Amino acid sequence: MKTKNLLLVALAAVSMACGEQKAEEPAVEAKTTKFPNGVTYEIFVQSFNDTDGDGIGDFNGVTEKLDYIKDLGVSAIWFMPIMPSPSYHKYDVTDYKAVHPDYGTMEDFKRLLDEAHKRDIKIIIDLIINHTSDEHPWFLEAKKGPDNPYRDYYVWAQKDTIQDYLNKKTITLDSDNIRQWHDPGQGDQFYYGFFVGDMPDLNFDNPKVREEVYELGRFWLEDIGIDGLRMDAAKHIFPDERATDNHAFWKEFRDEMVKIKPDVYIVGEVYDNLDVVAPYLPGLPALFDFDFHYTLLGAFNESDGMKLVKRHQEILDFYAEISDDFVDATLLSNHDQNRILTDLGGDIRKGKVAAAVLFTMPGAPYIYYGEEIGMLGKKPDPNIREPFLWDIKEKDSGRTTWIEPVNTTDETVTPLALQIQDDQSIYNVYKQLIALRNDNAVLVHGELIAVDTQSDKSVMALERKLGNESWLIFHQIGDQSSTFTLPQGYEDHSEEVWKHAGATISDGQVTLPPFSTLILKK
Repeated sequence: MKTKNLLLVALAAVSMACGEQKAEEPAVEAKTTKFPNGVTYEIFVQSFNDTDGDGIGDFNGVTEKLDYIKDLGVSAIWFMPIMPSPSYHKYDVTDYKAVHPDYGTMEDFKRLLDEAHKRDIKIIIDLIINHTSDEHPWFLEAKKGPDNPYRDYYVWAQKDTIQDYLNKKTITLDSDNIRQWHDPGQGDQFYYGFFVGDMPDLNFDNPKVREEVYELGRFWLEDIGIDGLRMDAAKHIFPDERATDNHAFWKEFRDEMVKIKPDVYIVGEVYDNLDVVAPYLPGLPALFDFDFHYTLLGAFNESDGMKLVKRHQEILDFYAEISDDFVDATLLSNHDQNRILTDLGGDIRKGKVAAAVLFTMPGAPYIYYGEEIGMLGKKPDPNIREPFLWDIKEKDSGRTTWIEPVNTTDETVTPLALQIQDDQSIYNVYKQLIALRNDNAVLVHGELIAVDTQSDKSVMALERKLGNESWLIFHQIGDQSSTFTLPQGYEDHSEEVWKHAGATISDGQVTLPPFSTLILKK
């Protein structure tokens, strides 16, 4: 066991009018939905679609809904953990080269993968390497004693050397666990588990562990044929005090994955502030932008339209100083946060304009399954991962029943089948906005420019510019109506591209009712 690792760890305390491109514009790939710049859809298989009647979603259920996902305009699917695990969430893996039997067989997954690829949908899976389950064979061996060959796969310390760290009191952004050293009940040696005791952390100071992890990447990318990896808890490979070691590891990891699959997509979860997140870019070229989520909520809460535009400009500029090859993975919410509509007070109007903001700002957006139908959810975690509502309960043969929902029910959320028939539903707003983004390179690749409307604080105004194409975008995120003259320099932006909730322009005067959007171009 490495003394260096022990000591350092012991100190450890993110239909649309479409303009034609002009010939003089820079060349941009015509199909702007191409991965990784398109929209990615996050799925918790457990809750998505059940085809065998056991109440749990399955791979065949996802395969059955691929046409729905394609029709929504999505270019990739990210699966939350699909490997064997003793927990419902499956973030504690017991076998990295298998799939959970509740979800089906590996052949079922391969069929899903094949059918997705036929539809030009890429597949990303969660790879949880920071820790294993305490039921993983490696850990079961490691517990047998200090001389076991797997002992050094994990991090161990003598109780008397970590006495001051046994009860960690600091709550972090991504963990409320107050104990990180755990007693296996076998003497005075404790093991390290950042999140909980049944998720012991792997020891990445051990070259054998790193080789095991690279082999897992090879298996899924090469043998199975997936397109990318979502790396869970990327900040915690080493403790916070060893941030440079974290950065170096992810560079090494990326290099190894590129050897296997040159075009591999790797997106990392680094749940922290911008200055902590950005240095991971060389190793994790795509990072979840949790700042986007929190700043957008702050903008709504404060009716401060420009708050997000200014912050997002800061983020993009900061990232650009570190790497010119990054994907800013924007999101409204995911499986670790209250669902966006719940945090917006259940107001569908706010949910629609939040979607309009997501799809008109720079970044490669992620949708959390059910977000497009206005699913609700508030922690604890199982209650933000409730069943998708495909149809009314009496007709919904695919609805999962593994959990009794308390947030998303037929009384609180309109099922998809009914929303499809309603032009004004949140589902149809999502579909329209994704199509608009997919068909217009300016929304995918365009520069972000803040615009001063000299109007109400609640107006969000921005320009997206690509070559000679310029789109002027207004969002009213407050519950008031605003009227103002087109800003100076934008008087020629009079052609309506997309509008929502009664927004209008007439004789150079813009009117934005509460929670509305107006998109103009020259």
